[in-house]
Amino acid sequence: MLHHREEGPPDGPVALMLHGYPQSSYMWRYALPAVAARGWRGVAPDLAGFGDSPPDPPGTWERQVEAVEGFRQELGLDRVALVVHDWGGLVGLRWACDHPDAVSALVISDTGFFSDGKWHGMAKALRTEGEGEELLGNFDRDAFAQVVQSSSSGIDDAAVDEYFKCFGDETRRRGQLELYRSGDFSKLEPYEGCLAKLDVPALLLWGADDPFAPLAGARRLERELPQSRLVVMEGTGHFVWDDAGERAAEELAEWLA
Repeated sequence: MLHHREEGPPDGPVALMLHGYPQSSYMWRYALPAVAARGWRGVAPDLAGFGDSPPDPPGTWERQVEAVEGFRQELGLDRVALVVHDWGGLVGLRWACDHPDAVSALVISDTGFFSDGKWHGMAKALRTEGEGEELLGNFDRDAFAQVVQSSSSGIDDAAVDEYFKCFGDETRRRGQLELYRSGDFSKLEPYEGCLAKLDVPALLLWGADDPFAPLAGARRLERELPQSRLVVMEGTGHFVWDDAGERAAEELAEWLA
């Protein structure tokens, strides 16, 4: 079973939160108590091979989607408000389309779900044989900290320690390569139009200055989802839930309430 963090009443409506790369459920440290205070049960797993969840090779996109459904079944969750960020979006939104009856609402931040998507520079390196192995092989904790903290003002040393767990052994590092190398956007062609067909309310919460999942993607989702509301977080980049965690958590909690 996936390791997870949880706050809120056991019988409350459920917000299922899926983190991005290279993070863990620790990124929801502001969101969990905020939704719990509104009577929601916040449930945030570590994806397989991240945080305190053991690897479950291969670490592919498809395997992560299957693990989300397995986790939901194990916890006996019925319908959930799905809250996703970055790779959690690619995993979670695919899961949502495969299990439409399990989704009551969507909260989408700084991700994409487009068959014509393009990978950014570091992702391209991870997808390239040899180059990806070399890149991850050079990451000790200090190098990792330098990279993530240069991209986020909110990832402090405690967050670095939590997020570096996905580099804890060779199986976990290999899982990162398997994830990115399975991430062909053409796999989303069968899902075109699927999110709109879910016909559920959607909050789009986006960093104004995201260089990895630009605001244009949020605008595109806003056009595609008829019940959507876009909230742009000024002064933040990609790592919204770290950079402006309390503000983002309050936006989420108020919207759910």
